[in-house]
Amino acid sequence: MENFKLFPKDPFLSGLNDIQKKIDENRAEIENLLKIENKTYQNFVSPLNRMEEEIEIIFTPIYHLHSVENSETTQKVYEEILPILSAYETEVSQDLRLFEAFKSIPTEDLNLEQKKVLEDSILGFRLSGAELGENEKKRIAEINLRLSELSNNFSQNILNATKSFEMIVDNFEDVAELPDSDRKIAEIEDGKWKFTLQMPSYLAYMTYGTNRELREKMYKGYTTRAPENGVIIDEILKLRQEKSEILGFKSHAEKSLQRKMAKDEKSVISFLENLAEKSKDKAKIELEEIKKYAELEDFASFDVAYFSEKYRKEKLDLDEEKYRPYFEKNSVQNGLFQFLKELFGVEFKKAEEELWNEKAETFYLYENGDLIGRIFIDLEARDHKRGGAWMNNWQNHYQKGSGEIEKPTAFVVCNFPKSTDKIPSLLRHDDVVTLFHEMGHATHHLLSRVNESPISGTSVEWDTVEFPSQFLESFAFEKAVLKTFAKHHETGETIPDEMIDKLIEVKNFQSAMQMVRQIEFGLFDFKLHMKLHSGDEVQNLLDKIRREISPLLPPEYNKFQNSFGHIFSGGYSAGYYSYKWAEVLSADMFYQVVDDGIFGEVAKKYREIVLAGGGSKSMNELFIEVSGREPKEEFLLKQSGI
Repeated sequence: MENFKLFPKDPFLSGLNDIQKKIDENRAEIENLLKIENKTYQNFVSPLNRMEEEIEIIFTPIYHLHSVENSETTQKVYEEILPILSAYETEVSQDLRLFEAFKSIPTEDLNLEQKKVLEDSILGFRLSGAELGENEKKRIAEINLRLSELSNNFSQNILNATKSFEMIVDNFEDVAELPDSDRKIAEIEDGKWKFTLQMPSYLAYMTYGTNRELREKMYKGYTTRAPENGVIIDEILKLRQEKSEILGFKSHAEKSLQRKMAKDEKSVISFLENLAEKSKDKAKIELEEIKKYAELEDFASFDVAYFSEKYRKEKLDLDEEKYRPYFEKNSVQNGLFQFLKELFGVEFKKAEEELWNEKAETFYLYENGDLIGRIFIDLEARDHKRGGAWMNNWQNHYQKGSGEIEKPTAFVVCNFPKSTDKIPSLLRHDDVVTLFHEMGHATHHLLSRVNESPISGTSVEWDTVEFPSQFLESFAFEKAVLKTFAKHHETGETIPDEMIDKLIEVKNFQSAMQMVRQIEFGLFDFKLHMKLHSGDEVQNLLDKIRREISPLLPPEYNKFQNSFGHIFSGGYSAGYYSYKWAEVLSADMFYQVVDDGIFGEVAKKYREIVLAGGGSKSMNELFIEVSGREPKEEFLLKQSGI
């Protein structure tokens, strides 16, 4: 089809050579570009943007297949490509000649998008250390390498500790309340059950295990994992601080905010503390309800999940299995497409393309009869497919040098129940929420109208990336939306109102306790990176935050930080607050759209300004253009029932 590349049949055959060849070509082209005397956006910046896009075109199918059809071959090629790509990216981002050239580009004739690309690129060079002396650059490279080793060791230690713990139970009374499926999985021989710290096994016993001593044993095992990570945390914090200072920032937190919507450290702290202030009283009430129900004098952290589940079942009685016949996968997918057609005026039409698996599908996206994008959808679980759900993009929406528009392509991947010729894929409501969430990311990518590739689609500030996904996800609880497609796959009966009401009630069960817990993580992460903490200071900071906001203090042996992978081995350091920050934007926008009648002017403005705008302006500016004001936290509290 016009303008779309076919998905490659086997990108692994020549993947390594293709990447290496492209990098070599890019290096040669960069040298030629640097020789241009009068560098302009058109003759210098645009070719560099195009070169970046061309590498992505080769690499994305390899990354994608490594995730959805994983094999020894994909692992081998992927692991060979990563260091080559990483070295090339570091080399380009630290090239002082490129940095100086970018700063010299005349800006008077540039449009707003081009100025934004220039601004972002110059910031990128600064944050990579392009203007530093050779010794400092060398030190940054050493720190980066050591940090990647440490974060790998951190997660490996958690993995090893998780694997090494097991608890054998030989009394049926202690497992009597577990769901049959969980009990069967745990059974190792007749009358013996094994529990581990793997999440499904751990949660099963903490939620349904009747023996309190065994629950504490599991809890203690889980919260004291990887004590050797204490010294790794100290080294990680020290290196992050050193790197930030070399780059001219007083702290890692200050450095991290350079690519975020939050203006400064004070904004983040007051945002989190304000949410905590408004949530903690309700969290205390929620906890008191459970404590009263449990009738224990020494109620502790390892009792929360068990008594919460008993209380929830008794008071709310939601049986997930009863919902699944109403959420047949194809009917949900088609219903979501129909909803997006009414909400944003875009139409999804199935197209025939040969893909990596017979269950994967291609859809073309049309607006007013014009083809504007393409999406690959791969929703069912199978062997050799990475767990979880995600959206990835292959091509951005942008304007080529010839004036022609490159149309965007997105992937949406989930792990829903398998279908067969006889049995359809019946989803849980959580799966429906997941599909809406990932399609929210996809609409952000596909409906971009930005002409410059580096700021197109989801290339927005880091703490706002989840805004469009959480916005769309909110409609998975909206009665008017659910009733259009939630129909019993055998009888055709529409889901009853009371079943939807129950979903909403369950969604907000203990929502203040959950809110406070997330704020605790966010405050700990951000304050930890505002100045250097080491040794006992790390634990003291966590204890102080807990005393201020947590409704229940954990036992002293709890060393949660030693397994806080998000900030020590994931990408969330000084950024854990972003989850809640983006939720404020999405909840506020959701209520504006609903109050306007869902398919009204506000939805249209959101599509034309926020989704079409990509990273062309700050998200705060785009939000204000739609709303006429700054986002308000009260809508997140309202959505959470607080």
